[in-house]
Amino acid sequence: MLFDTATQQPARRDDRGLQREWFEAVRRDSEALAASLTPEDQAIQSMPDASPTKWHLAHTSWFFETFILGPLDPGYRVFDPAFAYLFNSYYEAVGPRHPRPERGLLSRPTVDAVGAYRDHVTHAMLRLIERAGAAVWCEAAPRLELGLHHEQQHQELILMDIKHLFSVNPLLPAYQAPRPYALPSAAAAPGWAEFVGGLQEIGHAGPGFAFDNEGPRHKVWLDPFRLRDHPVSCGEYRDFIADGGYRRPEFWLSDGWAIVQQQGWQAPLYWRALDGEWRIFTLSGERPIEPAEPVCHVSCYEADAFARWDGKRLPTEAEWEVAAAGVPLAGNLADSRHFHPCPDAAPGPREPALRQMIGDVWEWTASPYVAYPRFRPAAGAIGEYNGKFMSNQMVLRGGAAVTPAGHLRTTYRNFFPPASRWAFSGLRLAEDL
Repeated sequence: MLFDTATQQPARRDDRGLQREWFEAVRRDSEALAASLTPEDQAIQSMPDASPTKWHLAHTSWFFETFILGPLDPGYRVFDPAFAYLFNSYYEAVGPRHPRPERGLLSRPTVDAVGAYRDHVTHAMLRLIERAGAAVWCEAAPRLELGLHHEQQHQELILMDIKHLFSVNPLLPAYQAPRPYALPSAAAAPGWAEFVGGLQEIGHAGPGFAFDNEGPRHKVWLDPFRLRDHPVSCGEYRDFIADGGYRRPEFWLSDGWAIVQQQGWQAPLYWRALDGEWRIFTLSGERPIEPAEPVCHVSCYEADAFARWDGKRLPTEAEWEVAAAGVPLAGNLADSRHFHPCPDAAPGPREPALRQMIGDVWEWTASPYVAYPRFRPAAGAIGEYNGKFMSNQMVLRGGAAVTPAGHLRTTYRNFFPPASRWAFSGLRLAEDL
């Protein structure tokens, strides 16, 4: 859902040629992510939280069909009425849906049929963009913008889910060939950036797109604090493991410690010990860990335990957002094609600049995912986009190496349950002053 359609950039929305180009680019990007996958790869579901690639490709088309083409284009013909049940995700107001844990059982429709569905919806959307009258376009344009950001979210999910799928295959297949990256010339001493706090404002206020959960903009009070200049690295996290971090309950929240015991956690997801060294599974296959790169695929419980072990804490989302004010929206994002966090080898001042705030890893915060003051979800199905998930989840900030460029804002609030590890999630330390 849009935060406030009145604050959207009218020049971009009114320029149908620009909207058409953006729509075509996003649709191509999704299909490019699947291009190297076999039909078998695209049909499997490795766990209930994940979805098959072909389901993501179909669901993002269902979104345009359900919220734009169906209600706004009288000449549109539904591709297959059964798809309304198969590819609805969680929109209760739209109708019943196939159970999420059983998406991997859908051998039909085939990958080719899903491709034909995407083509059908894409062509219909391009006709609507070109031919819709002014009144229809006024309704369609904000839904189109939402639909494209929604599809970009699913591009990230495609990579998250295929990584998990390949990791449980004993062959440990690689999604892509390794890509070279630079290493820092020397290990930098840990640095900190200090902030005076006080009465601050957070939340989106426009112009431009934002999801509804990013607003309304509101005041918060912050005591003086500081943030580490870098996310926690694999080398630092390895020290936590070596010091018995997963065997010492004094560092863990009660629920986190229970999960450590139940699931036998001994390291981040995708790490394994082999012949005395830690190795990590990536979308480019398995390799030894790189100590200088940000640690990834840790739960909020693990992030919090590491922070306690180090005598620090996680930042609140308000602290993170205030600290990120003015930070360029650039970094190791999906357009780099690394699809994995990289060490910070960029030249420049080390102190007190905050590094790698955007991209590489989503950074866990200490903040629960709840509504901002005066938040009201929209009426109808689109109002289900974010608001109904504001329970039992924690906020992450900053984007990751699989987040599409152009999709982020410093106000962006990602959210996952605190035990989740399959997202590209890491942490940055905070401390009171």
